[in-house]
Amino acid sequence: MFDQFPSLEIILTLLALMLISILSRSMFFISNKQWSVPKWLERGLQYAPLAALCAVIAPQIFITQNQLISTWQDARIFATLAAIIFVYLRRKSGQPVLGAIVVGMAVYLPLHLALGW
Repeated sequence: MFDQFPSLEIILTLLALMLISILSRSMFFISNKQWSVPKWLERGLQYAPLAALCAVIAPQIFITQNQLISTWQDARIFATLAAIIFVYLRRKSGQPVLGAIVVGMAVYLPLHLALGW
């Protein structure tokens, strides 16, 4: 019954990671004085969500089976271009994210399903 119980090293590692996580996340609450962020850091952090999104999405667009795509006959390329054009044309109308997803999928699905790209 206990033959699959984690070793002492694993338990200590998990406890150490838990302690580090709790301490690093609670530093803002432990301090008595107000935290202020420099303007340059605040400005840089505005781009963090976009950078994270690009880091997640870009490999899905440009890589297949651990290789860069080598052909233009890939539905993801055309869907990405359609979404970028949609966002560019609708940039003044607020948050066009949902529209970009709809347009991208409207281009991707027919190319992927009908042509097998």
